This record gives sequence, C-alpha cells and structure tokens, in this order.
Amino acid sequence: MQYMFQLFADESQFAKLPEAELHQLFGAYAAYTDAIKEAGVFVAGDPLQPTTTATCVTVAADGKTNVLDGPYPDIKEQLGGYYIVEVNDLDAAISWAARCPGASHGTIEIRPIMSM
Repeated sequence: MQYMFQLFADESQFAKLPEAELHQLFGAYAAYTDAIKEAGVFVAGDPLQPTTTATCVTVAADGKTNVLDGPYPDIKEQLGGYYIVEVNDLDAAISWAARCPGASHGTIEIRPIMSM
C-alpha cells in the first residue's frame, strides 16, 4: 500500500537556524532519503519552495476563479515537503515516518493514497 508523508513545520524557524545546523539538517534528510531508497520503499518525494512562492486558487459558486498569492495566513505550520512510500501496512509507514528528520522538528501526517 502507498502512503504519503506530508511534512509540516514552522518554516520561519528554519530561517533562524545557523548555516551549520541547516547544513546538518539537509544532510539528515539526504541520509533518510537514501535509507528509504535502499529499503525499496521510496516512490517519490521532494521538498517544496517556501510558502511565499505559493498561489492559492478557489472557484466561487458563480464559477469565478479567485487567485491569491501566498499561503493562508492563519496556519502555524507549513507543508514543507512530502514522501510517498510503498509498504505493507500503516505500522510500517509509522515506523518510516518516525525515522524522518521532520518528525523531530514538526509534524508528519501519514495518509494512505487512494487508488484511481
């Protein structure tokens, strides 16, 4: 079964990290990505650009498309990246998510992917 790990964290905290800590954190993500690839469970994954690059689209009841730059302002944590893994069950997904560096500085939401 495939699961998506959505990595949420307060991106403003990353801007405050010293360069050495940021470099160490990126190294931890690279090692984690290598580990899930070597285990054969990696399907996809990428970090996302900062929320300042986001564009939000809604369609009103009258069919008019509304486009807003930037994220919703009321959120405390932002989606910073994702992984998609293929594992046997939720317990295996939880085990892999717990090893992700994102679990130590934010929240990882695990969701099963619905087959289309």
